[in-house]
Amino acid sequence: MKTPAGEPFSQELNKWLGGDGPKTIASLIEVFGNRSFAIIILLLMIIPALPIPTGGIVHAFELVVMLLALEMIAGFKKIWLPASWQNRKLGHFLEKRAIPIVIKYIRWFEKRSSPRLRKILDWRPTTRIAGLFILVFTLGAFLSPPFTGLDTLPSVGVVLICLAFILGDAMLLVLGILIGSLGLAIVIGLSTLIVNLVHKLFKIDSETSIMIIKKYIFGGE
Repeated sequence: MKTPAGEPFSQELNKWLGGDGPKTIASLIEVFGNRSFAIIILLLMIIPALPIPTGGIVHAFELVVMLLALEMIAGFKKIWLPASWQNRKLGHFLEKRAIPIVIKYIRWFEKRSSPRLRKILDWRPTTRIAGLFILVFTLGAFLSPPFTGLDTLPSVGVVLICLAFILGDAMLLVLGILIGSLGLAIVIGLSTLIVNLVHKLFKIDSETSIMIIKKYIFGGE
Protein backbone atom coordinates (compact mmCIF):
# COMPACT_ATOMS: atom_id res chain seq x y z
CA MET A 1 0.00 0.00 0.00
CA LYS A 2 1.40 3.36 -1.00
CA THR A 3 1.06 6.15 1.50
CA PRO A 4 -0.73 9.38 0.58
CA ALA A 5 0.33 12.87 -0.31
CA GLY A 6 -1.61 16.06 -0.96
CA GLU A 7 -5.22 16.57 0.09
CA PRO A 8 -6.13 15.38 3.61
CA PHE A 9 -7.69 11.97 3.48
CA SER A 10 -10.70 13.03 5.56
CA GLN A 11 -11.61 15.50 2.81
CA GLU A 12 -11.18 12.86 0.12
CA LEU A 13 -13.42 10.45 1.97
CA ASN A 14 -16.00 13.15 2.68
CA LYS A 15 -16.10 14.09 -1.01
CA TRP A 16 -16.58 10.46 -1.96
CA LEU A 17 -19.36 10.09 0.60
CA GLY A 18 -21.13 13.23 -0.62
CA GLY A 19 -20.65 12.48 -4.30
CA ASP A 20 -23.21 11.17 -6.74
CA GLY A 21 -21.49 7.85 -7.41
CA PRO A 22 -22.55 4.52 -5.92
CA LYS A 23 -21.43 3.87 -2.37
CA THR A 24 -19.96 0.42 -2.84
CA ILE A 25 -16.68 -1.34 -2.15
CA ALA A 26 -16.01 -1.29 -5.90
CA SER A 27 -16.39 2.49 -5.86
CA LEU A 28 -13.98 2.80 -2.94
CA ILE A 29 -11.42 0.68 -4.78
CA GLU A 30 -11.80 2.78 -7.93
CA VAL A 31 -11.45 6.12 -6.12
CA PHE A 32 -8.75 5.29 -3.58
CA GLY A 33 -6.69 2.75 -5.49
CA ASN A 34 -3.85 1.18 -3.55
CA ARG A 35 -5.11 2.59 -0.24
CA SER A 36 -8.29 0.55 -0.52
CA PHE A 37 -7.04 -2.26 1.71
CA ALA A 38 -6.46 0.10 4.64
CA ILE A 39 -9.63 2.11 4.02
CA ILE A 40 -12.02 -0.83 3.75
CA ILE A 41 -10.51 -2.63 6.74
CA LEU A 42 -10.76 0.60 8.72
CA LEU A 43 -14.44 1.01 7.84
CA LEU A 44 -15.21 -2.59 8.77
CA MET A 45 -13.32 -2.53 12.09
CA ILE A 46 -14.37 0.87 13.41
CA ILE A 47 -17.54 -0.58 15.00
CA PRO A 48 -15.85 -3.31 17.11
CA ALA A 49 -13.19 -0.72 17.99
CA LEU A 50 -15.77 1.42 19.75
CA PRO A 51 -16.18 0.70 23.49
CA ILE A 52 -19.75 -0.53 23.14
CA PRO A 53 -21.16 -4.07 23.25
CA THR A 54 -21.67 -5.29 19.69
CA GLY A 55 -22.64 -8.91 20.25
CA GLY A 56 -22.16 -11.02 17.14
CA ILE A 57 -23.22 -8.44 14.58
CA VAL A 58 -19.65 -7.58 13.61
CA HIS A 59 -18.50 -11.14 12.96
CA ALA A 60 -19.36 -10.89 9.27
CA PHE A 61 -17.21 -7.75 9.02
CA GLU A 62 -14.34 -9.49 10.79
CA LEU A 63 -14.48 -12.45 8.41
CA VAL A 64 -14.12 -10.08 5.45
CA VAL A 65 -11.22 -8.32 7.19
CA MET A 66 -9.43 -11.62 7.76
CA LEU A 67 -9.80 -12.42 4.06
CA LEU A 68 -8.33 -9.03 3.14
CA ALA A 69 -5.50 -9.54 5.63
CA LEU A 70 -4.64 -12.84 3.96
CA GLU A 71 -4.53 -11.03 0.62
CA MET A 72 -2.14 -8.47 2.10
CA ILE A 73 0.09 -11.25 3.40
CA ALA A 74 0.02 -12.92 -0.02
CA GLY A 75 1.12 -9.67 -1.64
CA PHE A 76 -2.05 -8.83 -3.55
CA LYS A 77 -1.80 -5.36 -5.08
CA LYS A 78 -5.55 -5.10 -5.59
CA ILE A 79 -8.42 -6.26 -3.43
CA TRP A 80 -10.16 -9.43 -4.49
CA LEU A 81 -13.71 -9.93 -3.30
CA PRO A 82 -16.65 -11.61 -5.02
CA ALA A 83 -18.29 -9.24 -7.50
CA SER A 84 -21.57 -9.44 -5.61
CA TRP A 85 -19.82 -8.14 -2.47
CA GLN A 86 -18.02 -5.36 -4.30
CA ASN A 87 -21.15 -4.09 -6.03
CA ARG A 88 -23.43 -4.27 -3.00
CA LYS A 89 -24.29 -0.89 -1.53
CA LEU A 90 -22.72 -0.20 1.85
CA GLY A 91 -26.11 0.51 3.35
CA HIS A 92 -27.63 3.22 5.49
CA PHE A 93 -25.74 2.31 8.66
CA LEU A 94 -22.27 2.54 7.12
CA GLU A 95 -23.07 5.58 4.96
CA LYS A 96 -24.92 7.67 7.52
CA ARG A 97 -23.36 6.58 10.79
CA ALA A 98 -20.15 4.56 10.55
CA ILE A 99 -18.32 6.52 7.84
CA PRO A 100 -19.08 9.94 9.40
CA ILE A 101 -17.62 8.59 12.65
CA VAL A 102 -14.56 7.41 10.75
CA ILE A 103 -14.14 10.85 9.16
CA LYS A 104 -14.39 12.49 12.57
CA TYR A 105 -11.67 10.28 14.04
CA ILE A 106 -9.45 10.65 10.99
CA ARG A 107 -9.64 14.44 11.28
CA TRP A 108 -8.58 14.16 14.91
CA PHE A 109 -5.57 12.08 13.94
CA GLU A 110 -4.73 14.33 10.98
CA LYS A 111 -4.37 17.29 13.34
CA ARG A 112 -2.00 15.39 15.62
CA SER A 113 -0.17 13.13 13.20
CA SER A 114 2.56 13.90 10.71
CA PRO A 115 4.36 11.83 8.05
CA ARG A 116 6.99 9.87 9.95
CA LEU A 117 9.17 7.15 8.42
CA ARG A 118 6.81 7.05 5.44
CA LYS A 119 9.26 5.09 3.29
CA ILE A 120 9.01 2.16 5.68
CA LEU A 121 5.28 1.95 5.00
CA ASP A 122 5.93 1.78 1.25
CA TRP A 123 8.04 -1.36 1.57
CA ARG A 124 6.27 -4.52 0.46
CA PRO A 125 7.43 -6.52 3.53
CA THR A 126 5.84 -3.89 5.78
CA THR A 127 2.48 -4.44 4.12
CA ARG A 128 2.80 -8.21 4.56
CA ILE A 129 3.75 -7.85 8.23
CA ALA A 130 0.88 -5.42 8.79
CA GLY A 131 -1.46 -7.93 7.17
CA LEU A 132 -0.25 -10.60 9.58
CA PHE A 133 -0.92 -8.41 12.60
CA ILE A 134 -4.33 -7.43 11.22
CA LEU A 135 -5.18 -11.11 10.75
CA VAL A 136 -4.12 -12.06 14.28
CA PHE A 137 -5.81 -9.10 15.97
CA THR A 138 -9.03 -9.56 14.01
CA LEU A 139 -9.07 -13.26 14.85
CA GLY A 140 -8.67 -12.33 18.51
CA ALA A 141 -11.58 -9.91 18.24
CA PHE A 142 -13.64 -12.54 16.42
CA LEU A 143 -13.05 -15.14 19.14
CA SER A 144 -13.73 -12.74 22.01
CA PRO A 145 -16.89 -13.57 23.97
CA PRO A 146 -19.77 -11.30 22.89
CA PHE A 147 -20.95 -8.44 25.09
CA THR A 148 -17.67 -8.39 27.03
CA GLY A 149 -15.90 -5.55 25.22
CA LEU A 150 -12.79 -7.71 24.90
CA ASP A 151 -12.78 -7.19 21.14
CA THR A 152 -12.20 -3.45 21.54
CA LEU A 153 -8.41 -3.28 21.98
CA PRO A 154 -7.52 -5.76 19.21
CA SER A 155 -9.88 -3.84 16.92
CA VAL A 156 -8.32 -0.51 17.92
CA GLY A 157 -4.96 -2.00 17.00
CA VAL A 158 -6.26 -2.83 13.52
CA VAL A 159 -7.74 0.66 13.09
CA LEU A 160 -4.44 2.31 14.04
CA ILE A 161 -2.49 0.09 11.65
CA CYS A 162 -4.82 1.16 8.85
CA LEU A 163 -4.51 4.82 9.81
CA ALA A 164 -0.73 4.47 9.65
CA PHE A 165 -0.93 3.63 5.95
CA ILE A 166 -3.67 6.16 5.24
CA LEU A 167 -1.85 9.05 6.93
CA GLY A 168 1.70 7.93 6.19
CA ASP A 169 2.72 7.80 9.86
CA ALA A 170 4.75 4.74 10.85
CA MET A 171 4.44 5.63 14.53
CA LEU A 172 0.75 4.80 14.32
CA LEU A 173 1.75 1.39 13.01
CA VAL A 174 3.91 0.80 16.07
CA LEU A 175 1.17 2.09 18.37
CA GLY A 176 -1.41 -0.13 16.69
CA ILE A 177 0.77 -3.21 17.10
CA LEU A 178 1.34 -2.43 20.78
CA ILE A 179 -2.33 -1.81 21.56
CA GLY A 180 -3.51 -4.79 19.54
CA SER A 181 -0.97 -7.05 21.25
CA LEU A 182 -2.10 -5.82 24.65
CA GLY A 183 -5.71 -6.51 23.75
CA LEU A 184 -4.85 -9.97 22.47
CA ALA A 185 -2.93 -10.74 25.66
CA ILE A 186 -5.95 -9.70 27.73
CA VAL A 187 -8.26 -11.93 25.67
CA ILE A 188 -5.93 -14.92 26.05
CA GLY A 189 -5.25 -14.23 29.72
CA LEU A 190 -8.89 -13.89 30.72
CA SER A 191 -9.88 -16.92 28.65
CA THR A 192 -7.21 -19.00 30.40
CA LEU A 193 -8.34 -17.67 33.77
CA ILE A 194 -11.96 -18.60 33.07
CA VAL A 195 -11.01 -22.11 31.93
CA ASN A 196 -8.93 -22.66 35.07
CA LEU A 197 -11.70 -21.29 37.27
CA VAL A 198 -14.28 -23.64 35.77
CA HIS A 199 -11.81 -26.49 36.15
CA LYS A 200 -11.29 -25.78 39.85
CA LEU A 201 -14.94 -25.15 40.66
CA PHE A 202 -16.36 -28.20 38.95
CA LYS A 203 -13.35 -30.54 39.15
CA ILE A 204 -13.38 -31.27 35.43
CA ASP A 205 -10.58 -31.39 32.90
CA SER A 206 -9.59 -28.36 30.83
CA GLU A 207 -11.01 -29.75 27.58
CA THR A 208 -14.44 -30.19 29.14
CA SER A 209 -14.17 -26.72 30.68
CA ILE A 210 -13.57 -25.21 27.26
CA MET A 211 -16.56 -27.08 25.81
CA ILE A 212 -18.82 -25.80 28.60
CA ILE A 213 -17.63 -22.22 28.11
CA LYS A 214 -18.15 -22.43 24.34
CA LYS A 215 -21.66 -23.78 24.87
CA TYR A 216 -22.45 -20.99 27.35
CA ILE A 217 -21.06 -18.23 25.14
CA PHE A 218 -21.98 -19.37 21.65
CA GLY A 219 -24.91 -21.67 22.36
CA GLY A 220 -25.47 -25.01 20.73
CA GLU A 221 -25.60 -28.55 21.96
